[in-house]
Amino acid sequence: MEKEAIIASSEGVSREFNSLINSQDLDSLKQLQHIILGRLQDSNAVLSHFNDYSEQCFAEVSSDLSTNTRLLKSMKTDLDYIFLKLRSIKAKIKGTYPDAFPDDSTIESLDRRPDLEVPR
Repeated sequence: MEKEAIIASSEGVSREFNSLINSQDLDSLKQLQHIILGRLQDSNAVLSHFNDYSEQCFAEVSSDLSTNTRLLKSMKTDLDYIFLKLRSIKAKIKGTYPDAFPDDSTIESLDRRPDLEVPR
């Protein structure tokens, strides 16, 4: 008896919910959800293709990138060594010949080139 009362009340609640919902609106929502699902699946396929393409491009470029990175690091080390040697040589020359390198005020008077950075 109690079970029958529960079933009857459940059916009553179910009828009330059904009366609140318009079946055309529900069908319209289902149709929109299917359209959105299709668009999301298309977007997912495009993104998957793009990821595959990007992975392929990266694989092609990564070896060149690592080689060029090593080359640049080597060049930087070489240039640092060269500039260190140049500073050392300059210091020796300046110690032997103090007037060999002009100071900043002398450089400005010797340099008569136009300053291209200043607008006219």
